[in-house]
Amino acid sequence: MHVARYGEAEWKNSLTAGEPKRLKIAVWLSISPNDMFSTQQSCWFIRKVICWRAAASIAWAVLLLPPTTAVFVILSRFSLLHPIQTISECLSLLSSASAIFSLILLFGVILMVGFLNLEYYTVIPTIACSKIALLCQLLHPRQFLSSMAHCIMGIIVGWCSAITIGGRYETLGYSCEGSTQMCLNEYHVFLLLAGAFVGFSHSLLGVIHNMNYVAFQTVQQHKYLRFKGSLPLVVKCSATQALYSVRNYIVVYFFLGDIPRAWICKTLNLQLNSSAHQLDSIAGLLDLSLLYHLWMSATFLLFTWHVTLLLFRIFVTETYSFPVQSSFTEDALLCLPKVLTEKQPVIVKFLALQDLALLSQHSPSRRCEVFGLSQPGGHPHNWNAISKECMSLLADLTQRLVAYHDTVATNGRAKSLSTGSERKTSSETSLTSGTEDLMSPRPTLLIKTPASVFARSVIGHPQSPLTAPFTPDLDSPFASPALRRLTAPVEQCSPWFGTVQSPHVMRRGPKLWSTSTDSQVNGSPPPSPASVTDPKAEQSKPSLLAKFLQNRKDQVKNFLAKRVLIMYLFNKLPEASSQALFADSQAHIWALEGLSYLVQASFSEDQFGVVQTTLPSILSCMLVLQEAVDRHFKLPHASSKPVRSTSSMGDSTYKTLRFALRATLKTAIYRITTTFGTHLNAVQMSAEHRKRLQQFLEYKE
Repeated sequence: MHVARYGEAEWKNSLTAGEPKRLKIAVWLSISPNDMFSTQQSCWFIRKVICWRAAASIAWAVLLLPPTTAVFVILSRFSLLHPIQTISECLSLLSSASAIFSLILLFGVILMVGFLNLEYYTVIPTIACSKIALLCQLLHPRQFLSSMAHCIMGIIVGWCSAITIGGRYETLGYSCEGSTQMCLNEYHVFLLLAGAFVGFSHSLLGVIHNMNYVAFQTVQQHKYLRFKGSLPLVVKCSATQALYSVRNYIVVYFFLGDIPRAWICKTLNLQLNSSAHQLDSIAGLLDLSLLYHLWMSATFLLFTWHVTLLLFRIFVTETYSFPVQSSFTEDALLCLPKVLTEKQPVIVKFLALQDLALLSQHSPSRRCEVFGLSQPGGHPHNWNAISKECMSLLADLTQRLVAYHDTVATNGRAKSLSTGSERKTSSETSLTSGTEDLMSPRPTLLIKTPASVFARSVIGHPQSPLTAPFTPDLDSPFASPALRRLTAPVEQCSPWFGTVQSPHVMRRGPKLWSTSTDSQVNGSPPPSPASVTDPKAEQSKPSLLAKFLQNRKDQVKNFLAKRVLIMYLFNKLPEASSQALFADSQAHIWALEGLSYLVQASFSEDQFGVVQTTLPSILSCMLVLQEAVDRHFKLPHASSKPVRSTSSMGDSTYKTLRFALRATLKTAIYRITTTFGTHLNAVQMSAEHRKRLQQFLEYKE
C-alpha cells in the first residue's frame, strides 16, 4: 500500500490536514478511514520501531565481527611450538589486503543474515503435527529460497576461511609438477563445499527447531546482561552443531565427493594430481589438521550467524511503552487501548500485551490512567477496551479447548447443530450470561486462533498456513479407534443420525462440562430411534455409485495402513497437537497477568469503581478457562513435559507454554481471591462458578 511510504511526520501532517483529505485518501485506497489510519499506525510502528531495532542488531553484529575473526585466525593458526611467531603472523595477516577484502565479504553476509532474520521471524511458532507436515515445510518454496541463500553465504564464508587460514587451502589451483597445466587444489574445494553444506544444514535445522521463533523473556533484563548470559550457550551450540555438520559432511563427501570434483575440473579445465591423496578416500580424510580446520571454519560460520540471531531476538523483544491515553486526537491511535483493539501485526499485539502486563504490576501512575474516566462524558473507555480485549482472548482460547476436546476425547462423536439456530454448550452459555457484548461480532484481529499457530506475520503480511495446527486427521487410516469412529458413517438407528436430537442428548446438567452420557448415568432410558430419526433421511438411501466409491476408499485406506513408511509419515506426533493448541498462549498469559494485577490494584486505587462492573465477567471467564485447561491436561501426552534441547539455538519455550498458562491462570485467580476475600460472595455468578470460586477462597485448588 502507498500508505506504508509515509513516515511519522507525514502521517501526523495528514492527520491535521482535515477531514476531506482523510476521506479522499480512504476512497482512493478503497478502505474505510478508520482502517486506513489503523494500517498507517501499524506500518509506522513496523518501520520506526521493528526495522530500526533489527538494524541496531545488525550493526552490533557487524561491530563484533572483527574481534570474532581475530579469534578465529589465532585458533586456526596457533602453534604450541612457536606461540610468539604465530601471534605476529596473525597480526600481519589481519592487516593484509586479502584479510580486509574477506572482512568486507563477511560484512555483506552478516547483512544478509540479518535481513533473513527480519523476513522470516515469527512470535508464534510453526508446529508440525506429523512428519509429512514437517516435510511440506522443508519443501516449501520460501524455505527453498532461504536454503539456497544460506548455501551461497556458506560458500562465501568458506572461501574467506580458506583465505584466512592460508597454506594449502588458499588457492583453487596450483602448477602441476613437471607440467605446464594447472592442478585442482582439492583442499580449497573441500572447504568451499563444507561451507555450502553447513549453510544448507543450518537452514534445515532452523525449520526443524523453529529457530525463527522469537520468544519473549519472562524476567526482563538489560540487553547487555542478556547477551552476556547467552554468549556461552551460543559458543556451545555453534561448536556442537559444527561437529555434527562436519561428521555428516565427511560421510557425504566420502560417497559423493568425486561428482563436484569432476565437474569443477571439467568446467575450469583443471587436472587432478595423481600423486596426492584424494579426499574422498579413507587415507585422505584421516588428516587431523584438515578435520580441525574444517571444524573451526564451521564453528566460525555458525557462531557469526547465531550471534546475529541472538542480537535480533534481544532487540526485537525489548519492551515498548505505549501511552495509555493522549490529550491530542492525532495520537489516539498510538495509545495502548487502541493498539490492543485494532487490527495489528502480531509483533505489535504481543508488545502491547507485554506492556499491559508490566504496567499492571509496576506503574501506579499508568494504572490510574486505566481506571480513569473520559472527559467529557465520564466513561471508563480505557478500562472497557482493555478488559474486553483480554476477556475476548481468553474466551477464544476456551472455545478452542472445548472444540479440541469435543473432537478428540468424546468417543469420536462430533456435536451436531440444529437447523434453526446454533446451540451452545453450557460452558459457553455460562461464560456469555450477562456479558453478551463481549461475544458480539468484533473486528478480526491479526492474532487468529487456531490458524494463528501456523500463520506467520513479519511485517504485516501473514504467510499462508502450511498445515492444520491441531485438527486431528480424521480421514487418516492410522488414527486411534476413538478417532476412527468419527469417520464411520452414522447408522439410521443411532440417536446421532439426522439433525433432530433427543431431549436426553440436549439436556444439560448443572455441571459446566456435562456430556450427553450424563442422562444414561443418572438412570434415564436411552432415546428410542423413532423419536430421534428424520423420516426424510430414512427414505433416502445411498446409491450404488456412492457405495462403490466408499468401498474403494476403504480399500485404499487399508492398503496404505499396511505400509510402514506411509504410517511413519502420516501418524500424529505425540504432544504436537497440544503444543500447537497453546502455541500463541504467551498472549493469553499476559492478558491473565494484566487483568489480575489490575483487578488487584483496583481494590485500593479504583476511585470510581469501574472495575467492579466487569468483575463478575472476569471471574467467570477465568473459571471457565480453568475448567477447560484442567480437562485438557487429562488427555494423553498433554501433561508430559518435553525435554529441552541445549544443543540448538532454537527456543523451545513454546513446548511448555501450556504449563505456564495453567500456572498463570491459577495464580491470577488466587491473586483476586486473596485480595477481595469474602467480598466476592456479593458478586453475582452461577452456582457452579461460586462453588468453584469457593475452592480458591479456601485454598483447596
